[in-house]
Amino acid sequence: MLPEIVLIAGALVVLLTGSYLPRSRQGVAYGIATATALLSATVVPVTFAAAPEAVFAGTFLVDTTTQVARIAVSGATALVLLAGRRSIAGSPRESETAALALLGAAGTLVIAGAGDLLVLAVGFLLASIPLYGLIGLAGTARAAEASLKTYLLGALFGILLLVGVTLLTGLSGTSVYGELPAALAESPAGAVTVGAAAVLSGLMFKAGAVPGHFWVPDSAQGANGLVATFLTTVPKLGAFLAAFRVVAALPDPAPAAAFVGVLALVTMTLGNLAAYTQDDPRRLLGWSTVGQAGFLLVPVAVAPTSALALPALLFYVLAYAVTNAAAFSVTLALPGFRSLADYRGLARRHPALAAALVVALLGLVGTPPTAIFVGKLTVAAAAWQGGAAWLAVAVMANSVVSLYYYLRWIIPLYRPADAVPAQPTAPLRVGAARTAMAGAVLSVLLGVAAGVVFSVL
Repeated sequence: MLPEIVLIAGALVVLLTGSYLPRSRQGVAYGIATATALLSATVVPVTFAAAPEAVFAGTFLVDTTTQVARIAVSGATALVLLAGRRSIAGSPRESETAALALLGAAGTLVIAGAGDLLVLAVGFLLASIPLYGLIGLAGTARAAEASLKTYLLGALFGILLLVGVTLLTGLSGTSVYGELPAALAESPAGAVTVGAAAVLSGLMFKAGAVPGHFWVPDSAQGANGLVATFLTTVPKLGAFLAAFRVVAALPDPAPAAAFVGVLALVTMTLGNLAAYTQDDPRRLLGWSTVGQAGFLLVPVAVAPTSALALPALLFYVLAYAVTNAAAFSVTLALPGFRSLADYRGLARRHPALAAALVVALLGLVGTPPTAIFVGKLTVAAAAWQGGAAWLAVAVMANSVVSLYYYLRWIIPLYRPADAVPAQPTAPLRVGAARTAMAGAVLSVLLGVAAGVVFSVL
């Protein structure tokens, strides 16, 4: 439990440190938070040495899935904090922002490693409640609206998740995943399916998928840059892994898997089509993350029938965390660019940053040799192997569809800049730009390495 302990202890230290520091020196607490996220990611290899096990009477699972979640969540949180430092420097809520991000990351790890429905519910709250505050800290009318929308949807879907937990626990007499298959074997199949559907629907809020997706684009647009990057990258990572565990714990997972398959299709299609008309880069990326959630749900839908489903999901989680963080970091580096037209001529002024953005956006499409290309390929292969050829076709078709709105952002980069800028823009934030470049490079390296490994296997 060392990575989770580091995150929670670090959040408490940041809160206490920020309470005693003057507002002009809150950067010290922010530095502690960044070091905490890096330390949490660094200690994960130490825990890999131990054999997979269920701890705390089977309520928390320390296995490969949990370890990958720890790497993705802690690493992505560190990237976000490194990229977003300048976006809240000097803010009176600098330390609070960092502490809430660490607590949200810890809640995400609890969701990913939960081996008990009640622990899952607690993790849901720990991952959700910090988001409400983070979104509203921007202090604008748009942020307040997005925060209220996120809170209301979070409360609604949290209740839905608890209804499912109550139903499954009442039917089985246990809430531990490992005991559910045998305990639910004699229960009415319809009631089990309804309970599982309620739990999975509640998790869709955290995943940013249909039907709990409405808050994502508004929050990505209304929150400050650091929070927008965090909420579209980190909290959703645990939801997909938790959904995979819930489906696998059912005595007859086929109905729940079919339900997730439909959600995957609707989510990826809606997210990609809704992104077509967006002009604000962050709102476009917000809808893009909804589309990506659809792709990430495909392995969950074929969890009972495909041996490739779990490896595909684990790799896609890593690939998505790196690539999405890189894309959002570009918007952090250029905070004054709030329309696609503002990026016109960026390749001439900042060629390396423009190249990083191209790599990140084409990576989200699934272009080789980026990591998400391998992720989408393995996800489609898992769907095909699992007898859901229609989902494999949907993954490929939606990838092609998504190319259009990413090109709407890429093409202006290499067009001549307007003689007179349409609006004044803030200067380039070098730290965020370097993080974006590092994320783009890591996406390519991860894709190449994964391609080699999968070709050998």
